[in-house]
Amino acid sequence: MVEDAPRLPEWLRKPHTHFVSVDALKRGLRRLQLHTVCESARCPNLHECFHRSTAAFLILGNSCTRSCGFCSVPKGAPRTLPDPSEPGNLARMAAGMRLRHVVITSVTRDDLEDGGASHFARTVREVRAALPQARIEVLTPDFRGDQQAVGRVLEAGPDVFNHNLETVARLYPRVRPQADYRRSLEVLDFAHRRRPEVLTKSGLMVGLGEAPQEVEQALRDLRAAGVEVATIGQYLQPARRNLPVAAYIRPEQFEAYRACGLSIGFKMVFAGPLVRSSYLAEAVWGQAVS
Repeated sequence: MVEDAPRLPEWLRKPHTHFVSVDALKRGLRRLQLHTVCESARCPNLHECFHRSTAAFLILGNSCTRSCGFCSVPKGAPRTLPDPSEPGNLARMAAGMRLRHVVITSVTRDDLEDGGASHFARTVREVRAALPQARIEVLTPDFRGDQQAVGRVLEAGPDVFNHNLETVARLYPRVRPQADYRRSLEVLDFAHRRRPEVLTKSGLMVGLGEAPQEVEQALRDLRAAGVEVATIGQYLQPARRNLPVAAYIRPEQFEAYRACGLSIGFKMVFAGPLVRSSYLAEAVWGQAVS
């Protein structure tokens, strides 16, 4: 069900035509010195999402202390502590955009004692104060498995806790050399047990050389950890320095993964070539809780 192809298949081609609305949103972000994972990770859905005035905010700066092979976010030791004005600025931007579902993610900050969890929690609280009716979704790093740090984020009251598994266990040494498959599952399991009323979510990329059976096992592992919503999308090489695409996965294989996930008890499996962890997050929430 996979297709090795030197050129991008038709089902992965997406026009970028919303330049006016994209530029306007970027100017607003720059004024408040804010980042989005949409830009930093070179998401193929950026034009669509920015045109709809939605974005996944990236906090704790724009430099990651890890060197995952799939990610184009700038890497290296951050030179500064987290910006204390960032939580308030993000809340103001979200309020100005009149968001009903706010997605907050971050770079990994292994240089900080709590991995940036306290900054994450403060950002959630600032957004809640500015937009009391909005839902808040957090997409966190693993905080090196520190349950106190994970708990600190949960105590701030997000509606969705998301931590991406990203890939199958066998590929972790190549794809996520500073992360650990079991540790990520333990973070998700802890979040689900600590705050069972919070929707737990995780995402996978395919096309990195995994077998379908490995993806199905990852889904079973996620479900055993209490994860209720899974997203599965095609890996696309964002920059020359990143890992190459091993295969382009056909749409019918994504449908097979969706069916597999639903059959083992997920509330929602959002699977497709251009699916990303935060893509259409508000709609995914609605389907998961309906």
